[in-house]
Amino acid sequence: MTYRSTFEMSRKYVVNEKTAAAIVSPNHGSCSDGNRIDRAVRSQDLVAARAVADLSRQDLSPRSAGSESTGTTLWLTGLSGAGKSTIAAGVVGQLRERGLRAEWLDGDELRRVFGQSLGFSREDRFQNISRAVYIAGLLNRHGVNVVVSMITPYAEMRDYARSELPRFAEIYVDCPLAVCEARDVKGLYGKARRGEIQAFTGISDPYEAPAQPDLVLRTAENDVDDCVRLVLETFITLRAGLER
Repeated sequence: MTYRSTFEMSRKYVVNEKTAAAIVSPNHGSCSDGNRIDRAVRSQDLVAARAVADLSRQDLSPRSAGSESTGTTLWLTGLSGAGKSTIAAGVVGQLRERGLRAEWLDGDELRRVFGQSLGFSREDRFQNISRAVYIAGLLNRHGVNVVVSMITPYAEMRDYARSELPRFAEIYVDCPLAVCEARDVKGLYGKARRGEIQAFTGISDPYEAPAQPDLVLRTAENDVDDCVRLVLETFITLRAGLER
């Protein structure tokens, strides 16, 4: 399977009807469950994540008792434009091709659906991450592997995710700021440089690079296929180590 050779933001997504993925992943089609949750979130934001469990509990149950192990979370962190979403899409596609249950939690979509009331203060960023951790943990408990693509700029956020998710790999999508700015797929860096966006990671807000990630992907040097392959190797190694 071949993926795009440039790190543009991928918006293609195929909904897995066995899960509630459409409400938390990049999907521009219609989804009645997603619309229903979206309305609920606006009226009761504090319990947004629990709506996922309420709507998808039956579909996410293992097909037979004891037939599926706990899922793994692959957490992609890095600057905007580093290539997190493109890699995440590729990894999820490959896991599904291998017959594994896998879902993608994208940071932008999580904010759109669950985090409209949140800003970009340290506290609000942490709240957004905590919701992603909750949803990933829920999916993992039902045997679903999760690929998360979120900037996750602070070390304490990533430490929290690791502490809450027993099968977890921190994957640093490392790309120089200058390269990310040159890509600027969404035009956000330009707005940040002009002062139109405040607290923008890498420009007016810090990004704390992981000190000891489980994997480093240098996307200015390696293409998408290579990065996807490395993530899959990390996934296989992690699963093998945990299941011994």
